[in-house]
Parts: sequence; C-alpha cells; structure tokens
Amino acid sequence: MPEPQSAETAAPSAPGPRAETDGADPAGTAPAPGGAGAVRPVRFQVELPPGLELPNANQRLHHLQKARLVRALREAAFLAARAVNAPTLQRAHVFYTVHPDTARRRRDPGNWAPAAKAAIDGLVDAGVLPDDNSTRLLGPDPRLGHPVRGTQLVLTVTDLTRVPAPYLNAFDPTRQLAQDGPR
Repeated sequence: MPEPQSAETAAPSAPGPRAETDGADPAGTAPAPGGAGAVRPVRFQVELPPGLELPNANQRLHHLQKARLVRALREAAFLAARAVNAPTLQRAHVFYTVHPDTARRRRDPGNWAPAAKAAIDGLVDAGVLPDDNSTRLLGPDPRLGHPVRGTQLVLTVTDLTRVPAPYLNAFDPTRQLAQDGPR
C-alpha cells in the first residue's frame, strides 16, 4: 500500500499565471511552526499593456475623450484579468503601480486614480470581484514603479476572502480606529 504523501512531497498544483502565495502552497496555507495552519493571502498581478493612455486627475478632458480612455482601460483590464486566469474573489486589496514613460521628473502616483478606477471596473467586468464598493475592495493604493517604454499600469490584487476579520486590521488601519472609537 503506498504511503500518503505529505504536503512537501505531493505534486504541486500550479496556482495560475502570475499568482503568488508568499511561499505558501497553492491552497493559500502554510504549516505554522506549532503545527497549526496559517492563512496566507493569495496575490496575483494584472498587467495592462504598455502604451495605453492613462487618464489622470490633472487632465481636463472633454467628456467624450475621457469616456474613450476609460472604455479602453476597462476593456484592457478585462482582457488582462482573463489572460492570467484571475480567480473570483469576495474581498480584495488592490495596489496599482504606475510605470511612467520617463524618469525625468517627479511624479505623484495618486494622480492616476482615474486610470486605476477604470481598470478595477474592468476586473469587476471580468468577474474577479462582484463589485468595487468598500465592502468588497480595500484600496486602490498607488505606487510608482520603474520607467518602462510606454506608460504601464499594473494591478496587484491580494485575496482577503479567507483572511480572518481580526487580521484585516493589518490591511486596513481604519478598521481598528473605528473599533476603538473617537478619542
């Protein structure tokens, strides 16, 4: 009779392209030193193609021109999420990283919030999240990446579905403040 395989010797199942589990197995858990399981959130990235025009908060665009940009970003995010086989999540945290075209000047990555909003709407369209309201989505939080040829937007999505409520404070400090009450 063959011996049962342990987690170390079992054949790993791939979590899908661009999925990261911080060293955990694809199920999202890793053995803790004491023998109890520890939940590690699954992360994956959705990379939009470089060269897309990204609307930013400093632009004053005609509403039809802005709608065209938003539609293109939303569709690109939809296709990119499908391309990486992004899983369906109930709660998530999203960082968006803007990789500017050049590094010649200082940048404020928060100015690309309109582009991130359109891309997250594309994730909702792709079925990654049921909605992008505050009960389902934490963020999006901006980051500035290294320059690339053509501007690029990358979404890093962390699954918060299996994270126990007490540990969500590590992802959202306002939760702890709300529990403590005003001072």
